[in-house]
Amino acid sequence: MRIKICGIMSAADGRQASLLGADAIGINFYKQSPRWVEDDTAEAILRELPPFTDSVGVFVNRPLQAVFESLNRLGRIRTIQWHGENREVSDCYPFQMIAAFSISEPRHLQEVTRYLDVCRGIGKPPAGVLLDARVPGQYGGTGQTAPWELLSRFQPDVPVILAGGLTPENVAEAVRMVRPYAVDVASGVESKPGRKDPEKMRRFIDAAREAAARYLATA
Repeated sequence: MRIKICGIMSAADGRQASLLGADAIGINFYKQSPRWVEDDTAEAILRELPPFTDSVGVFVNRPLQAVFESLNRLGRIRTIQWHGENREVSDCYPFQMIAAFSISEPRHLQEVTRYLDVCRGIGKPPAGVLLDARVPGQYGGTGQTAPWELLSRFQPDVPVILAGGLTPENVAEAVRMVRPYAVDVASGVESKPGRKDPEKMRRFIDAAREAAARYLATA
């Protein structure tokens, strides 16, 4: 089970998440998000990350060429999490692409399938898909729960990252139902928007890993 703590806004929170066992941290470059950070802050976060922790850049409706240019300036981020419409399908190397989708009903999963079909058609599948709760006009970090029962029947041929309303209290049930490759949390481990709570992060990571050991071994 891989675990990403998203919406990191300070070097201290990024380092703490890593030391508690997070596999990745997310840095939000979408200016309309309450967890948006400027490049100088992102650089400070990246400098403080311990070894072996992945860093993910979160973007919304930003052209990929602009994303590449931004990340090349920062240097350490090699994974892109892209939300929005009008998706580009291209070779992202040396970056990895996580395509994020908001889901509330079956037709939204059909959109994911069509996107994956197009990517496979040109031999450029994403590294994974992130499935989040659908809240009109918003792109993640809402605290709303994704439709786990619906997602439990969706089995694409790329890793599934489950997001949307996850907390230390419900992540075990989410893992049991959806059996994702990874889980992604932002507001569920915060004391206030953008400020991570170390105890909540610890409990979330422990609960997710224990659930993975219990349920995924039988998958």
